[in-house]
Amino acid sequence: MDSQIYGVLLLLLFLTVASAKPSNSTAQINSNSVLVALLDSRYTELSELVEKALLLHTLEEAVAKHNITIFAPRNEALERDLNPELKRFLLEPGNLKSLQNLLLFHMIPTRIDSNHWPASNPVHHTSLSNDRIPLRANNGDKTVSTAKVIKSDDIIRPDGIIHGIERLMVPKSVQQDFNARRNLRATSAVLPEGAPEVDPRTHRLLKKAPTGAPPALSIFDAMGPGPSLAPAPAPGPGGPQHHFDGESQVKDFIQTLLHYGGYNELADILVNLTSLATEMGRLVSEGYVLTVLAPNDEAMAKLTTERLSEPEQIMYYHLIPEYQTEESMYNSVRRFGEVNYDTLRLPHKVVAEEADGSVKFGQGEGSAYLFDPDIYTDGRISVQGIDGVLFPAEETAPPVAKVVSKPRRGASFLYPI
Repeated sequence: MDSQIYGVLLLLLFLTVASAKPSNSTAQINSNSVLVALLDSRYTELSELVEKALLLHTLEEAVAKHNITIFAPRNEALERDLNPELKRFLLEPGNLKSLQNLLLFHMIPTRIDSNHWPASNPVHHTSLSNDRIPLRANNGDKTVSTAKVIKSDDIIRPDGIIHGIERLMVPKSVQQDFNARRNLRATSAVLPEGAPEVDPRTHRLLKKAPTGAPPALSIFDAMGPGPSLAPAPAPGPGGPQHHFDGESQVKDFIQTLLHYGGYNELADILVNLTSLATEMGRLVSEGYVLTVLAPNDEAMAKLTTERLSEPEQIMYYHLIPEYQTEESMYNSVRRFGEVNYDTLRLPHKVVAEEADGSVKFGQGEGSAYLFDPDIYTDGRISVQGIDGVLFPAEETAPPVAKVVSKPRRGASFLYPI
């Protein structure tokens, strides 16, 4: 009993000492802070971007250490004057770092009032994005970088000050990221192509059909069991002819997932919990192409034990028998609005549409965004990272009769339920 009382006293002493230490937590941010004033100010577009960029915690830490000066563009500069392509680039989920650098470029970790503005020669300050930003005065007009100050000392608080400026300032690093992404889309887009067409009588590849002609076989027939998917005999007349090294390609993309980080759960399902990796390798060896919608680890962690009881069925719904890249899918949803992709979980399809400058799969609460585009693309297998696990909508039509076959390991890929 004495030892328990002694332990409680030590814990209380530790908490008392810890509470007395200075902290950079949000507890020091009070209602009179410049950050609170920014969120409640007329600069609503800027404050919304700060929240979307997840910068509130970073700015709270900065304000707790020193005063800051914020150069806030007027709302019209963000609504109408900003290049639409650049705005779409900044709001895409994969370009969060560029958006953060852009916003932090408008903030200096020191207090600069209007009466402390340099009179003649420009003075450079280091912004919170670690870029150099010049302040100068010209004929009575105050300027910061390439923007003119239109309202000096607009908001003054004990821990910072806000000046209104006429336009948004884009640092060189963000402009370079934007130009690189635009050039990449213009020069290195991979055109999507369908799976090779197979003659059901000879099981040989057919010649490519003319553009616009319907495929010779539907995906249902192309996936049907046949001699070409049986265990491979020795190469020779009449035996299956493998056109690609599918096993190596599947190993490469799984290895890429592990090095990329954040997709260990999916790699574990493919390799250890199912035989999907082997079955995907067989398909690729026969000439088929696949697009894998890969849920990240955070999405997989939200699945219940009941959902995870059928990992094969989950993965079949994330495999598209087409070769699609971020560019091809984004162009499709922008042009057609909504696109239905076949999946290997027959007869279910996955719906894709444009949302927030990206591609969204599924509908309602079960939707997922294209979060990490083009993790792996080799011309046969395309891996697109998404931030959710997709499930088909509940079927309303009468159930289709099942074909009874002798179960064997890996057979579910050839006879999906």
